[in-house]
Amino acid sequence: MTDATPTPDPVAPQPVTPPAATPPQYAAQPAPGAVVPGKTLGIVALVLSFLGGLAVVGIILGFVARAQSKAAGYPNGPAKAAIIVGFIVLALFIIGMIILAVVTTALLGACAELGTGVWEVDGTTYTCG
Repeated sequence: MTDATPTPDPVAPQPVTPPAATPPQYAAQPAPGAVVPGKTLGIVALVLSFLGGLAVVGIILGFVARAQSKAAGYPNGPAKAAIIVGFIVLALFIIGMIILAVVTTALLGACAELGTGVWEVDGTTYTCG
Protein backbone atom coordinates (compact mmCIF):
# COMPACT_ATOMS: atom_id res chain seq x y z
CA MET A 1 0.00 0.00 0.00
CA THR A 2 1.16 3.40 -0.79
CA ASP A 3 0.47 6.53 1.16
CA ALA A 4 -1.82 8.84 -0.85
CA THR A 5 -0.78 11.98 1.03
CA PRO A 6 0.90 14.41 -1.37
CA THR A 7 4.21 15.83 -0.31
CA PRO A 8 4.50 19.62 -0.42
CA ASP A 9 6.54 21.03 -3.25
CA PRO A 10 9.61 22.70 -1.71
CA VAL A 11 9.70 25.28 -4.50
CA ALA A 12 6.03 26.37 -4.31
CA PRO A 13 5.30 29.43 -2.11
CA GLN A 14 3.72 28.64 1.22
CA PRO A 15 0.71 30.69 2.44
CA VAL A 16 1.68 33.35 4.95
CA THR A 17 -0.52 33.81 7.99
CA PRO A 18 -0.58 37.39 9.27
CA PRO A 19 0.29 37.80 12.95
CA ALA A 20 -2.64 38.01 15.30
CA ALA A 21 -3.63 41.56 16.21
CA THR A 22 -2.76 42.45 19.76
CA PRO A 23 -5.56 44.03 21.75
CA PRO A 24 -5.02 47.64 22.82
CA GLN A 25 -3.48 48.09 26.24
CA TYR A 26 -5.60 50.06 28.69
CA ALA A 27 -4.75 51.24 32.17
CA ALA A 28 -5.60 48.65 34.74
CA GLN A 29 -8.99 49.25 36.26
CA PRO A 30 -9.39 48.62 39.95
CA ALA A 31 -11.42 45.65 41.03
CA PRO A 32 -14.99 46.50 42.01
CA GLY A 33 -14.98 47.80 45.56
CA ALA A 34 -11.23 48.43 45.54
CA VAL A 35 -10.02 51.73 46.93
CA VAL A 36 -8.36 54.02 44.38
CA PRO A 37 -5.77 56.25 46.05
CA GLY A 38 -6.84 59.87 45.99
CA LYS A 39 -10.41 59.21 44.81
CA THR A 40 -12.09 60.27 48.08
CA LEU A 41 -9.78 63.25 48.41
CA GLY A 42 -10.68 64.22 44.83
CA ILE A 43 -14.39 64.19 45.69
CA VAL A 44 -13.78 66.33 48.80
CA ALA A 45 -11.71 68.72 46.69
CA LEU A 46 -14.51 68.97 44.13
CA VAL A 47 -17.06 69.86 46.81
CA LEU A 48 -14.75 72.49 48.31
CA SER A 49 -14.04 73.94 44.88
CA PHE A 50 -17.66 75.07 44.57
CA LEU A 51 -17.40 77.16 47.74
CA GLY A 52 -16.00 80.59 46.82
CA GLY A 53 -13.82 81.20 49.88
CA LEU A 54 -12.62 77.60 49.99
CA ALA A 55 -11.87 77.25 46.29
CA VAL A 56 -8.13 77.59 46.98
CA VAL A 57 -8.31 74.66 49.40
CA GLY A 58 -10.22 72.66 46.78
CA ILE A 59 -7.58 73.42 44.16
CA ILE A 60 -4.74 72.35 46.45
CA LEU A 61 -6.52 69.14 47.49
CA GLY A 62 -7.31 68.46 43.83
CA PHE A 63 -3.62 68.59 42.93
CA VAL A 64 -2.75 66.33 45.89
CA ALA A 65 -5.46 63.81 44.97
CA ARG A 66 -4.40 63.80 41.33
CA ALA A 67 -0.78 63.18 42.32
CA GLN A 68 -1.77 60.27 44.59
CA SER A 69 -3.86 58.64 41.86
CA LYS A 70 -1.24 59.25 39.20
CA ALA A 71 1.43 57.59 41.37
CA ALA A 72 -0.83 54.54 41.70
CA GLY A 73 -1.52 54.54 37.94
CA TYR A 74 -5.22 55.41 38.08
CA PRO A 75 -7.07 58.36 36.54
CA ASN A 76 -8.91 60.66 38.93
CA GLY A 77 -11.73 62.58 37.24
CA PRO A 78 -13.04 64.28 40.40
CA ALA A 79 -9.59 65.68 41.17
CA LYS A 80 -9.20 67.05 37.66
CA ALA A 81 -12.69 68.57 37.82
CA ALA A 82 -11.89 70.08 41.24
CA ILE A 83 -8.85 71.84 39.81
CA ILE A 84 -10.76 73.26 36.83
CA VAL A 85 -13.87 74.24 38.79
CA GLY A 86 -11.74 75.64 41.60
CA PHE A 87 -9.89 78.02 39.29
CA ILE A 88 -13.13 79.18 37.67
CA VAL A 89 -14.90 79.73 41.00
CA LEU A 90 -11.83 81.46 42.43
CA ALA A 91 -11.70 83.86 39.48
CA LEU A 92 -15.42 84.64 39.82
CA PHE A 93 -15.02 85.06 43.59
CA ILE A 94 -12.16 87.55 43.14
CA ILE A 95 -14.14 89.51 40.53
CA GLY A 96 -17.15 89.57 42.88
CA MET A 97 -15.04 90.81 45.78
CA ILE A 98 -13.58 93.59 43.64
CA ILE A 99 -17.06 94.68 42.55
CA LEU A 100 -18.26 94.57 46.16
CA ALA A 101 -15.29 96.66 47.28
CA VAL A 102 -15.90 99.27 44.57
CA VAL A 103 -19.62 99.52 45.36
CA THR A 104 -19.00 99.70 49.11
CA THR A 105 -16.34 102.38 48.69
CA ALA A 106 -18.63 104.43 46.46
CA LEU A 107 -21.52 104.10 48.90
CA LEU A 108 -19.40 104.99 51.93
CA GLY A 109 -17.89 107.93 50.09
CA ALA A 110 -21.32 109.26 49.17
CA CYS A 111 -22.62 108.82 52.73
CA ALA A 112 -19.60 110.62 54.13
CA GLU A 113 -20.46 113.65 52.00
CA LEU A 114 -24.25 113.52 52.46
CA GLY A 115 -24.57 112.58 56.14
CA THR A 116 -27.29 110.43 57.70
CA GLY A 117 -30.70 110.08 56.11
CA VAL A 118 -32.18 109.12 52.74
CA TRP A 119 -30.83 111.09 49.81
CA GLU A 120 -31.53 111.06 46.09
CA VAL A 121 -28.67 112.21 43.90
CA ASP A 122 -28.90 112.08 40.09
CA GLY A 123 -31.68 109.46 40.23
CA THR A 124 -29.81 107.23 42.73
CA THR A 125 -31.22 106.82 46.22
CA TYR A 126 -28.69 106.58 49.09
CA THR A 127 -29.72 105.42 52.55
CA CYS A 128 -27.03 106.48 55.00
CA GLY A 129 -27.29 105.49 58.61
